[in-house]
Amino acid sequence: MEKDVINKQQPHWEKIFESTCSRFGDEPSYPARKAAAIFEKERKNDILELGSGQGRDTCFFASKGFQVHALDYTESGVKAVKEKLWSMGLSDSIVALKHDVRKPLPFENESFDACYSHMLYCMALTTSELEFLSSEIKRVLKPGGLNIYTARHTGDAQYGTGIHRGEDMYEIAGSFIVHFFSKEKVEHLAEGYESFEVEEFEEGELPRKLYLVMMRK
Repeated sequence: MEKDVINKQQPHWEKIFESTCSRFGDEPSYPARKAAAIFEKERKNDILELGSGQGRDTCFFASKGFQVHALDYTESGVKAVKEKLWSMGLSDSIVALKHDVRKPLPFENESFDACYSHMLYCMALTTSELEFLSSEIKRVLKPGGLNIYTARHTGDAQYGTGIHRGEDMYEIAGSFIVHFFSKEKVEHLAEGYESFEVEEFEEGELPRKLYLVMMRK
């Protein structure tokens, strides 16, 4: 595992977010819309979003009336989230913080109704780091809480291309490292949760092929 290469992903993302205010657009993603519908149905209001980036899904959640703690490991991403929510008059609906999810989440046990992350799990995180992250999310969720995440999977056209960086991680176009998921990895990371569901969907160019996973504590 080339940890020095993996650790360079943080300044890489910092530079990308500094160069454009809406790298992935401003419209909410399909997973965010689906997650919001589930949160509303189950009356889950206190949401933790991990890997919030520049806030396209964060802004959507806030506009729907959820209270959101949005974490990202780039200063530029956190700044963008705060500025967008301020311009929308929704600053009171979110708390945006810089945080590296390889470290313990800075919250007490059972703090949130749900956790949401779009393509954070398939970033440059090793399996052991993903195991730790899933356990940390479970710790901060209330009983019955939901962990909804997405990850590109091994059926994606870019799986196995580019530079192999260990496990199922590949550095592809633009120096992005992607951790591609198998169904076995989804099942493994769901260990310790009460239940889980998996949906396949596509997004963007190629198109990218992803799993949408919902785990219940």
